Parts: sequence; structure tokens; C-alpha cells
Amino acid sequence: MAYEFKNLLVDIADGIAVVTINRPKSLNALNSETLAELDACFAQIEADPEAKVLILTGSGSKSFVAGADISEMVNGTAPEGRTMGLLARVAFKRLEDMEKPTIAAVNGFALGGGCEISMACDVTLASDNAKFGQPEAGLGIIPGFGGTQRLPRLTNKKIAKELIFGADIMISADEAMRIGLVNHVYPQDQLMDEAKKLAGHFMKSSPYSIAIAKQAINVGLDTDLDAGLKLEANLFGLTFATFDKKEGMTAFLEKKKEKHFIGK
Repeated sequence: MAYEFKNLLVDIADGIAVVTINRPKSLNALNSETLAELDACFAQIEADPEAKVLILTGSGSKSFVAGADISEMVNGTAPEGRTMGLLARVAFKRLEDMEKPTIAAVNGFALGGGCEISMACDVTLASDNAKFGQPEAGLGIIPGFGGTQRLPRLTNKKIAKELIFGADIMISADEAMRIGLVNHVYPQDQLMDEAKKLAGHFMKSSPYSIAIAKQAINVGLDTDLDAGLKLEANLFGLTFATFDKKEGMTAFLEKKKEKHFIGK
């Protein structure tokens, strides 16, 4: 499958698709063109059988994504702002709902849209120089790419309000891990190796099980506990009808290390 984008680099090797947002002159800021490309890229990766896990990162050593492109927004009208927000909503939701596991590898600044797109990934790994923040209120706007919704869900309402109201607050990778935005923090030169190592762990699991588990988690969190448990029971039952369940359990009982999951 051909991946040709102006603002993205895509490399697929050994089942891992590494998508690099590549706008180094603007610290990888997200403009409308890049948002549209991300949506198209995520759709292609979802359909690509060679891609088992997606790792999202930014080019250079200074920034993952420094935010949305202010030079595009400064003269934008209200309808244009809404259109840009909807572009991000579609792209980030596609990322969040992708059946394949996704990992954000955050190196440097993850501000505004950068913090927001990292929250749409299943797991976030950060380098020790990473900085997270939501500076939009200092620009006279609000987080429009999911920040007001995903941030309080991942942390809590009070932490989200502090970061969004205090637009000049930037938190470290360690603090981001403490409040639930980041899973692990690594030295900068180890970040991508650790992301690929984690991807390797994911690829040892049944792709179908991962997709179903992601659905149970994402949908269940937006319901009450009883509804979530009913959803889980139904999805648990579905897995019993799969080749992967038979393969995994047979391998366990026969003490075989090799398992050949097919995602069905």
C-alpha cells in the first residue's frame, strides 16, 4: 500500500507502522491539511494487513506536536474554526476507534493539539524532555481538538480545569505520568526503541481480542458500571466463537510457545 503525504512520513516494518508528523519548521503544528492527511493515513493503516500496531510521533528532537497552526487560525472566522475542529474530531476519533493498538511516542512539546492527539492513542510513552499543556485560553480560544472532553476523562475534572484555565502551565513528562496522561517515561534516546518493544508485546496477542477489548473499554467508560459489565459479558462471549480463542487455548494446554493468531 502506497503512503504519500506532504506532512507525514509513514514507515511500516515488522508489523509496526510508524507515522511521523513532519513539519519541523513549525514544530509539527497541526494545520487543516495535516489533519486531513492524518485522517486519510489512519484509514489506510486500519485497512493495511501489513500494519499490526501504529506508533505516532513527531519529527525532530524538540517537538511531538507544538499545537495547532496559529498562522492559519489567526484570521479564521467562526465557521472556519468550527470546520477545523471537526476535521480534528474525525481524525482523532478514527485514531481512538482504530481496532489496531496505537502508541503515542511523545518527544518534546505536546501542547494543545499535540496533547490532544496523544490522548486519542491507546498508550502514551514520553521522553524525559516532554512537556504537556493546553495553552489555548491564552490565545483567546479553547481546546478544540478534544481537550475539554478527553482530558477530564483521563485525569479528572479539577486537573483538566487547572491545565486549561492556566494556559501558561506546562507539565513535565513525570507529572503527566502521575496524573494519567502518560504510561511510561524514558530517556530521549530510548523512546522509539521502547515504543517498538511495547508494540512487539501487543503483536503477541490476538488482534481480535485487542479490538474487542478496546471496544469494551472505550464504550464501557461512557456507560454506567452495570451496562459496561453487560457489554463485557456479551463481547467475552463473542470471543468464544473465534479461531484465535481455539488457537490460544490449545497452545496453552499443549504448552506451545508459538501461536498463530489470524484476528478472527
